[in-house]
Amino acid sequence: MNTNVPASYNLYQNFLIHFNPVTGIKFDIAKKGNVKLVVFDMLGRELSTLINESLNPGTYQVSFDGNNLSSGVYFYKLSTDSFTEIKRMIMAK
Repeated sequence: MNTNVPASYNLYQNFLIHFNPVTGIKFDIAKKGNVKLVVFDMLGRELSTLINESLNPGTYQVSFDGNNLSSGVYFYKLSTDSFTEIKRMIMAK
């Protein structure tokens, strides 16, 4: 976690958009509150909850291991009380 307080919420594109099998997901939290970061498949099924807890303001990074997934397009969604954003990532085995 970074000690600088971000001015706004932000969900960054994963590092590298084409990954095999681990990628990093970075996001900014502007105010303390409940944060949920979830990975979905193309059909909208929830595959993994990476974070589901109260977080202080700051910049965070988590790792997602897609070792048990097949190649394809997946989505990750960051949700707070006042912010929601979804990004796409591609598993390329």
